[in-house]
Amino acid sequence: YSIWLLCLFLCCSATHTHAGDALLRPEQLSFSQNSDLQQIVISWVQGTTATFDILVLRNERFSPWFCVLQETISVPPNPINGQHQWTWTSAEPLMCTSLSIKVRSRDGQRTSEWSSVLVEGGDMPSNPNPQMFPQDKIIHVGATITFCCIVEEGLSFGQIKYNNTVVNTTRLSRRTYSAVVVNREPTKYLGTNVICYPNNPSDQLTGSTMFAGYPPLLSNFECETRDLTSAVCSWNEARETHLYGRTRKTSYLINNRSCSDNTEKKCTLDRWENNWTLEAKNPLGQHNLTDLAELSHRVRPVAPANLTAVVHPRNATILWAWKYSSYSFFALVCEVVFVSRENKKVRHFLGVGLQSVVLSDMVPNEKYTLKIRCGAQRNFWKWGDWSEQFSFTTSTTVPDAPDVWVWMNRDNTGQVIWKTLEPRQSHGRLTGYKVTFQSAEENLQHPINVSPDISTAPFNLTHMATLSTDKIEATVVAVNDDGASLPSRVLIPLRWTEKEPIAVSRAVYTNGGFPISWERDDNNGTCEYVVEWYNASCRKDCSVDWIKVATLNNFSVRSDNFYPGVRYNFSLYCCSSEPPQLLQRLQGYMQELVPSSPVPLSARQQDSNILLTWEEIPLANRRGFLLGYNVYVNNDSSLTLIANLSGIKNRSYKVKGYGEGSYKFTVKAYTSAGEDTGATASIMLEQQTADWLILEILTSLGITSLFLVCVTFICYKKRKWVKKALYPDIPEPKLPGDWSRTQEPLDVKPSPHSMVHIVEKPHWDSSKEMLVVIPEEDEEEDRQRMGDEPADTDEPTSLRYYNQVADERPIRPRFPDSSASSASSMESGRTDVTYTGIQTSEFGSQIGGGGGYQPQMQPRALTEEPFEPQAVSSGGYKPQSSWHFDSPTEAGPSGGLAPSLGSPTSVASTQFLLPDGDEHAEEKHQQSSAASWFTNLLSTTK
Repeated sequence: YSIWLLCLFLCCSATHTHAGDALLRPEQLSFSQNSDLQQIVISWVQGTTATFDILVLRNERFSPWFCVLQETISVPPNPINGQHQWTWTSAEPLMCTSLSIKVRSRDGQRTSEWSSVLVEGGDMPSNPNPQMFPQDKIIHVGATITFCCIVEEGLSFGQIKYNNTVVNTTRLSRRTYSAVVVNREPTKYLGTNVICYPNNPSDQLTGSTMFAGYPPLLSNFECETRDLTSAVCSWNEARETHLYGRTRKTSYLINNRSCSDNTEKKCTLDRWENNWTLEAKNPLGQHNLTDLAELSHRVRPVAPANLTAVVHPRNATILWAWKYSSYSFFALVCEVVFVSRENKKVRHFLGVGLQSVVLSDMVPNEKYTLKIRCGAQRNFWKWGDWSEQFSFTTSTTVPDAPDVWVWMNRDNTGQVIWKTLEPRQSHGRLTGYKVTFQSAEENLQHPINVSPDISTAPFNLTHMATLSTDKIEATVVAVNDDGASLPSRVLIPLRWTEKEPIAVSRAVYTNGGFPISWERDDNNGTCEYVVEWYNASCRKDCSVDWIKVATLNNFSVRSDNFYPGVRYNFSLYCCSSEPPQLLQRLQGYMQELVPSSPVPLSARQQDSNILLTWEEIPLANRRGFLLGYNVYVNNDSSLTLIANLSGIKNRSYKVKGYGEGSYKFTVKAYTSAGEDTGATASIMLEQQTADWLILEILTSLGITSLFLVCVTFICYKKRKWVKKALYPDIPEPKLPGDWSRTQEPLDVKPSPHSMVHIVEKPHWDSSKEMLVVIPEEDEEEDRQRMGDEPADTDEPTSLRYYNQVADERPIRPRFPDSSASSASSMESGRTDVTYTGIQTSEFGSQIGGGGGYQPQMQPRALTEEPFEPQAVSSGGYKPQSSWHFDSPTEAGPSGGLAPSLGSPTSVASTQFLLPDGDEHAEEKHQQSSAASWFTNLLSTTK
């Protein structure tokens, strides 16, 4: 409103102030408009002044007029026609609203009347349909553009969307609304839509399309000749214009001649010109480039045509033709690229009008594919076009000599191995191999024919051991339809002996291979080195790979057959005229992994501890160098490490300090890549059971039985000595006088050195002179005295025995010789006891010169025991329970006394008269003789 009021005020004040001094108003006011540029050019005639006031009013803005522009300008007249001309650029499209343009003359403060002209817009009532301006507008990327929408007469306005986005709008007139859009990116091929929506969605829509792009920008404009006559010019677009379509695309002119076919940015001219100018134009701008050159400096030949070949086993001649005859006198350089089985070679050839080349060093029976291109030999510009690919196959010939090696097993067997010839080495259809084992000294040959699918020939050194030489030579030749190859030779030591093994070192995989280095022997210039490798888990007839190195002292073993987790053995050999000599051995992994299988684990109880043992993981399952084992307690939900055993030799662990119960243990082997899944073993820990006790008892019994058997065996071997030591022959008794029976009791008096203990009985006759009774006190003293003395002594001791009443009946001896060994009296109650071979009693000397009674050994004091009734009735001596002669030969009947009774006897008894208490005395005697028995046992030779 303020602008409108200001304009109205200025108009009114100017009219009233200078009404009296009015200038001539502009005449012949007219206009022209450029809708694309949104410009109006106004012209008029007024010859008196050069200063004018311009007023631009917009129609139908809530009032009849709205002032858009009010400006005072100085416009000199055109000297030719005297017209004044002024150009005004509108911010909105010219058709958005109707405009009234007024012009008046000004001279200082004086002004003329207004001259006006009406520019009708699209919002006039005469145009009731909906409209939108501008249509198909082309702008620079990033430029600002104003769109206006004229709604249909009688309808209300809704909104404007740019690329489906609602934008802010401004009302310009009763039916016109405008929106300002900034396009910051180039549009696509069909442009970007701007749509005006009425308030009612069912009403008719209107819209426009906008295109945003760039003016042309070119580079690399150059012209060349292909046929040595015409020119072919080409260029590149340095920037994409993003303007497409017949009216928006870029047009090109070379030396003002249109290039109709410019899709490839190339244009052909009939004749050569030294200067060229390229002009590129589109609706947003124009760009020009120039080029200058002579014809001989811009020659780029066309592609050779009609290629043919004349082939041989190792060379081929390639021929072709030229499209233009002018090439026959032009110096050319041609490049030939030929490929066979991914092997690419490049050759260059020179010549005037070159039309053929000869390719050498080719592989027989090999398919080749080649292509050729040429260029100028002098003033080279660019390579010409490539010819079409051409293929041919060389002729066949004899195969190449195979690469041969020898593999030895540990059982004196081995195999000659060779690398199977590839098609490019067989030079034709391979029919087989011929292997020959021969001895140069003895001229013996053993040929073997092998199928072409086989690459090994086994041999056995044991079968060849009859040869006198120490080595044999194996030769291998390959055979095809054209003949046999040259022989490949390898020496085999016939007297194969396993030398001391060489230490194995680690090979580390680095940069795609296993590096191996060694010190060369410069004195042996003919030595060829061979690096051999194979899977370390193989033991016999392994699949071996090898490579021969002639001039190096280091080498990196590379192969497509190396896999992670596989251990490989590498061996370095020196090969000369002698059999291969092993220099170095290595082992390595391409990549170490965790073991693929756990250790075979077992657990058992050992006393109160738990012993875990496991077996070694097979080499194929290790997948890395084992560093050791980790032992865990397995609680199902977690593992607790209890031991780390470094080294692979530790394959057992004793778990201590656990009480009774059930336990689980897990053992995991680990490499540099980590641990395996682990093996778990369960065990129930218990106390020592009865089975163990029984086992210990049986073990003790077994040891004891073994000892007894040994003792029995020794005793059996020494039985004569044992009999002599334990059961010696008793000497025969020497009895003086006549020992016939008497009925009277013997008057036995005790020896001065022997005390006889008389057991009194109630019916005994004390009037008779019998044995002396020893009081109990003396008996105790005797017992003490006897207990202190040694068991085996010659000193006399008291003999204690029971009194025996003489039997009136004749005595019948138990043994056949009892009558010859003793005599008794039927009437006597006295008994004369004789110990033979030791001492003669005085009583015996008195009656017949016989020996007196002497005890056999020092008896021990009798223990006080109740008498048996039988002993009381029998009276006198108590006979020994059993008695046998020392030997059967001495027990037979005899005319005299028994050779040896070994014990004192009574007249009326054939049993030994030993007291009960002598059993312990006898034990003492045995103990005293044990030392001498053992000494005799050790000293005897039988």
